[in-house]
Amino acid sequence: MSEYVLEMKNVYKAFPGVVALNHVQLQLKAGKVHALMGENGAGKSTLMKCMFGIYKMDEGEIFIDGEKVEIHNPSEALAKGIAMVHQELQPIPARPIGENIYLGRYPTKKVLGFINAVDHDKMYEDAARVLKEVNMDFDPKTKVGELSVSQMQAVEIAKAVSANCRVLILDEPTSSLTQNEVDNLFSIIEDLKARGVAIVYISHKMDEILRISDEVSIMRDGNYIGTWDAKDLTTDFIITKMVGRELTNLYPPKVNVPGEVVFEVEDYTSINPKSFRHVSFNVRKGEILGVAGLVGAQRTELMEGLFGIRSKTSGTMKYLGKELHVSQPKDAIDNGIAMLTEDRRGTGIMGVLSVADNISIASLKQYTDFGDKLNAKKIEQLVEENKQKMNIKTPSSKTPIASLSGGNQQKVLIGRWLANSPDVLIMDEPTRGIDVGAKYEIYCIISELAQQGKSIIMISSEMGELIGMSDRIMVMCDGRVTGFIDGKDATQENIMELATQFESKEN
Repeated sequence: MSEYVLEMKNVYKAFPGVVALNHVQLQLKAGKVHALMGENGAGKSTLMKCMFGIYKMDEGEIFIDGEKVEIHNPSEALAKGIAMVHQELQPIPARPIGENIYLGRYPTKKVLGFINAVDHDKMYEDAARVLKEVNMDFDPKTKVGELSVSQMQAVEIAKAVSANCRVLILDEPTSSLTQNEVDNLFSIIEDLKARGVAIVYISHKMDEILRISDEVSIMRDGNYIGTWDAKDLTTDFIITKMVGRELTNLYPPKVNVPGEVVFEVEDYTSINPKSFRHVSFNVRKGEILGVAGLVGAQRTELMEGLFGIRSKTSGTMKYLGKELHVSQPKDAIDNGIAMLTEDRRGTGIMGVLSVADNISIASLKQYTDFGDKLNAKKIEQLVEENKQKMNIKTPSSKTPIASLSGGNQQKVLIGRWLANSPDVLIMDEPTRGIDVGAKYEIYCIISELAQQGKSIIMISSEMGELIGMSDRIMVMCDGRVTGFIDGKDATQENIMELATQFESKEN
C-alpha cells in the first residue's frame, strides 16, 4: 500500500500558445491539508482540473493508493473518491439544498413495482445527516438561493462528504468569507482531516496557509518548484519561491503628493433605508482614499450609488466645484468617473469575448471610423499599449479573457477604464483573489495613477493593503461614515475601532 492516497506524476498540459503544466507532480497523504501555492497562471487550478477530470492530461499519470487510474470526467473522479469545491460556486439557486447535494445521483425507489422514482424521503434524511456533519443546521428543503455565499460553500462541502470523498479540493475557499465564516470552514476541515480525508487547499492568503496546512507545494509558470512542511516555512520564503525573486517591500514607495480637493460627495443617502445614509467625504487630486469597513458596512453599495448603479434619495456629487448629475453608469462615465467592480467574473469581464473586446468596450467611440465601423488596428494598438504598460500576459488580443489568470483579467479591466482617461477611479477590492506578485504590479499601477493626478477611491477588506496604499482611510459602519484616519497614523486597531462604531464621528 502506497503512503500516498493520491499521486500525480509527470503531468503535462498545453493550451494554444501556452504550456500550462510542465511535467508537474503532486503527492497527497490521508488526513493532511496540502496547500498548493503559486501566482495566478502558475497552473494550480489547471492541475486540479486534470485531477478532477475536467481537463485531459497531454502526458502524466494518476495513482490512487499506488494503483494507476484513468479519470476521464468529474463523474469518474467522484466515483473514485475525489471531490472539488470550485472558486466560483455554481449551485442551482431555485432548488432545495437536498437536491443540490445529490444532484445527478438521487436515491431511487420502485413505484408500482417497476418504475424508478426519486426517493425524496431518503434524500432529505441523508442530506440532513451530512449537513450536521459540516456544522450546518439547515432544513435540507430550504432553497439554496436563500443562503449566503459561505452557506452555499458548506453545501458544496456537504456534497463532497455525502460522496464519501477521500480527496477534497478547495479552490480559494475563503475569498468571499468573513473571519467568523473562515473559522467555521477551518473547523470543518479539521473534522475532515480526522476522518482521513486528504485536502488540497488553494489560496493566496499566507496567514491561512501557515495556519491550516501540513504541507505546501509551490508552482511557478507551470513548473513544480518543491514541497515543504508548513511548519518550516515563512511568508518571505513562500513569496520568494512563488515569484522567483525577493519582494523587499509588499507595497511601492509613496511618491504621489495629494493636491487640492477635486471630488466632493455630500449627504449621499440610498433609496434603500438599510443601505448607505448621509455619507459625506472628499478626495484630493492625486490622492488614494482607502475605504474600510466590515461586511455589511455598505461600502460597495455606496460606490455603486456614486456610479449610478443604485438609486439615491438625497445627496450631491461635485468635481472641481461643478455638480455632477448621475442616474446611470453612462452618466458617471461621461463625467470622468470609472468603477472597477468587486466581482471580477460576475460584473467585470465578459468571459466569452476576447481581450481586445473587453479592453475597448467602454470607449468604442474612440475606435470607430465613419461613425459606426470599428477600427481593428486602433483597438490592437490599445491592447499592445496596455500589455506593455501593465505587463498583461496574454497569447494574443483575440484570446478569450476567461482563459487569463485573475491578475491579468484585472489588468485588462483597469486598462478598459483608463482608455477613457477618468478623473476619479473607484476600485472595489482591486486585488481580491490575486497572488502576491500580481498584487504588487497592481499596487504600482494604482500608485502611478495617483502620481499622474488621478483621484483613487479604493475599497479593501485587507487591512495591510489599506494601510500600505492609502493617503487617508474613510471608515464605514452600518451604512454610515464613522471617521477618517490619516494614512501615516493608520493601524489595524484604530480602523477596527471605527469599523465597529454605530455613531458617526466628525472628520
